[in-house]
Amino acid sequence: MEDRRKESIYFNLLFQRHPELLPLQEKVWDSYELLREVYRSQGKLLICGNGGSAADADHIVGELMKGFLKKRELPEEKTLLFGELARGLQGALPAIALTQHGALSTAYMNDAEPSMIFAQQVYGYGKPEDALLAISTSGNSLNVNNAVKVAKKCGIRIIGMTGKDGGLLRRLADICITVPESETAYVQEEHIAVYHTLCAMLEEYFF
Repeated sequence: MEDRRKESIYFNLLFQRHPELLPLQEKVWDSYELLREVYRSQGKLLICGNGGSAADADHIVGELMKGFLKKRELPEEKTLLFGELARGLQGALPAIALTQHGALSTAYMNDAEPSMIFAQQVYGYGKPEDALLAISTSGNSLNVNNAVKVAKKCGIRIIGMTGKDGGLLRRLADICITVPESETAYVQEEHIAVYHTLCAMLEEYFF
């Protein structure tokens, strides 16, 4: 595991503050490297989950698509291109929460197959250079795992975030961060710490 870049500060801080996550060091670092490669390749991150994990999906988009811990000024060539508009823009890491499209979701659940709503969006949005972050506290959410299965068929790399024993998601994902909690609320608390760290590391690298 490489431990020389500035972004390692955030990585190390995660485990100082949450020593119970120490067994997940390799998984977290591998997830960072996967996401870094996605963004280097001009890809994007698709994110899905249910309930509190749906809120987490939207939260992650908010940290990636605008400044999180740093001021993300545009590079000189973009500033020249956008002129005065550049003062109101920030550097972005493209991310889409598959949980936030109410009209599409309700139409698909009513007219087609409810358990395939995230899978349909992976099929529609996804490209091989992208990644899917699938969040399920049990690892057994049917609509999340259907999205993962479609992503695999599309050549999209998958990071899972779960708890308990990881469920089916642990077996399906390329990398699965399975936090050592079984109560949903506590799983979600540790998920927040992990994804904030990943967002901070990516921001440090790219900006």
